[in-house]
Amino acid sequence: MKILITGSKGMLGNYLQKVLASNHEVIAFDKDDLDIKDKTKSLEVIKKIQPEVIINAAAYNAVDKIEESESDFELAQKVNADAPGILAEIAEELNIVLVQYSTDYIFAGNKKEGYDESDEAKPISKYGETKLAGEENVRKNCDQYYIIRTSRIFGLPGSGEGSKKSFVDTMLWLVNEGGKEKLDVVDEEVSAPTFAFDLANSTKEILESKQDFGTYHIINEGSCTWYEFASEIFKISNKQVVLNKVTTDAFPRPAKRPAFSVLNNNKFKKLRSWQEALGEYLI
Repeated sequence: MKILITGSKGMLGNYLQKVLASNHEVIAFDKDDLDIKDKTKSLEVIKKIQPEVIINAAAYNAVDKIEESESDFELAQKVNADAPGILAEIAEELNIVLVQYSTDYIFAGNKKEGYDESDEAKPISKYGETKLAGEENVRKNCDQYYIIRTSRIFGLPGSGEGSKKSFVDTMLWLVNEGGKEKLDVVDEEVSAPTFAFDLANSTKEILESKQDFGTYHIINEGSCTWYEFASEIFKISNKQVVLNKVTTDAFPRPAKRPAFSVLNNNKFKKLRSWQEALGEYLI
């Protein structure tokens, strides 16, 4: 297949290129190469390339900035909501399959048993609102789509402007470079950590096996709080760190986070546990 990847310099974009390049022709663009917010230019470029698949790994996920800054919220609307709709229109016009990524933050976070693919979305942050709007625009504008929701992604940081370290790398940086011997970590907000490599591989398998179009939840199995996540990180890394359990009140943030946002994978094969995936990443 000829596959166009947008957001190529982000964490997931990097892994997608590595995973897909061995079997497929990959054209990878970041925002400096292709402005997916501009329909006219995007249509012109995509018509020339003629891909069979577009994978949109571009996103703006500065959750707290989006909440408190009108300019950041407007940017998030353009990147997370409008651009997927534009790509969906182009995909429909040119008979291209579209892959769009979404997030557990589209849910309210009050369902302890986890969220199924068909559950009603009720975001509690502006970031979640923009990601849900992106989903809705894709469904409205094209028929051949995969919306892949995921959560708490970790892996090697992307190389693009705005790319940030995952929670895993941030914790290790605080100890290795920051010299921290004690850390306060929130023992709340239950979700499923997901290795970007596994997410990229699953995307590849979904495309190659021609799964039914629709919405999927792709996450590593199991769930944890941030404290439990940090405990496993330092256990695998063999780092002696004193971790103190705290509530979310210890770290006030502008945007609300879902308290329980585990995504239930009911439509695709189960992935390995997040602990096993984390072990592969760290060792």
